[in-house]
Amino acid sequence: MNDKHQSGADVIVVGAGVIGLSVALSARARGLSVIVIDREGPAAGASAGNAGALAFTDIFPLASPGIIRRAPRWLLDPLGPLTIPPAYARRIAPWLWRFWRASSPAWVAASTHAQTALMRLSQAALDPFLLREGLTGFLRREGQLQLYEGEAAFRASLPGWEARAREGIAFRHLQGDAIAEVQPGLAPRFTHAAFTPGWCSVSDPKDYTLALADRFRAAGGEIRITDAQAILPTGVQTSEGDLRCCKLVIAAGAFSHRLARTAGVAIPLETERGYNTTLPADAFDLRTHLTFEAHGFVVTRLTSGIRVGGAVELGGLSLPPNYARADAMLKKAASFLPGLKTSGGRQWMGFRPSLPDSLPAIGPLPGRPDVICAFGHGHLGLTQSIGTAEIVADLLTGRTPAIDLAPYSPDRF
Repeated sequence: MNDKHQSGADVIVVGAGVIGLSVALSARARGLSVIVIDREGPAAGASAGNAGALAFTDIFPLASPGIIRRAPRWLLDPLGPLTIPPAYARRIAPWLWRFWRASSPAWVAASTHAQTALMRLSQAALDPFLLREGLTGFLRREGQLQLYEGEAAFRASLPGWEARAREGIAFRHLQGDAIAEVQPGLAPRFTHAAFTPGWCSVSDPKDYTLALADRFRAAGGEIRITDAQAILPTGVQTSEGDLRCCKLVIAAGAFSHRLARTAGVAIPLETERGYNTTLPADAFDLRTHLTFEAHGFVVTRLTSGIRVGGAVELGGLSLPPNYARADAMLKKAASFLPGLKTSGGRQWMGFRPSLPDSLPAIGPLPGRPDVICAFGHGHLGLTQSIGTAEIVADLLTGRTPAIDLAPYSPDRF
């Protein structure tokens, strides 16, 4: 063990992704001294490679009866929307059992209610946070188009849209020429769509996360490149020595469960390996965020280019990337958007931290009230980053959070 001791801070945040940096900024705004530590630095992981969406309308958990029904068909296709590499199948079996249990109608209803609460909080906190930090220039409000192939697929989606309507989410259903008015150039196979005009995004997730880091430093925060190795009684052991703090926040994404384990706590966090290809900005005249739900991917416009990405590969942290998955999505995108230019792209694979019930872990680590969890957001880390930051800042300063934290409790498993 490294015996070198270093001065610490009121709060140490492990993780310099969008969650960790949002938490750090919110804690600094409450007057706390904060150090962020990360083994690679800001925006090195999933925070850089996501689609940039602030998907406040995505209130339904991945764990659901619909996914369970489609999963056998998807799993037969190694390049489909959901896959488990054979080398990882045995290891992930306990997580899949929990996922299956969380797909019961009663559990899904409870998870949807909890997801909606966190979405509302995150959406309400968005504009005040961006205004306070001078980051409003990153926000885009271009809507989202969810596309369906044929009447049957559209009809099957209606219960979900009815549930969104009950939550006050605005949308309109489109057919034929009305779809082309929102987004020209789609293949005619997409006969129906739903447009959510309130959907918003950031102009580029990597640039946004790096801007969070800059704002944090400007506010007097410190970011150190070091590997968090173990939770200590008075702080955290790192590859550069021990750091002391009053409160420790775990926001290390897909690696968070490893750190929790050093405190004797086993949290069933798994890794959704996401793939994408970012094409040059002139690859397509994209007007809005496009979601091809039945195929498990999206196409979105960023300042860095047109990004085609998504899918779920439950393959852990160690297996080599399978970029054939990115190729398969790009090939589909070319058939769905006949004018798409597919040359000159950059491929990427990243780790999304996922818990079996599709809800994050937010709250004290079991047995350690001084250690706060803020991880496991799956596809929704950017979307829920500011709401999570407000909750964690409340916990750090002894305030009561705006929503009930029981559904997100790290000890619920």
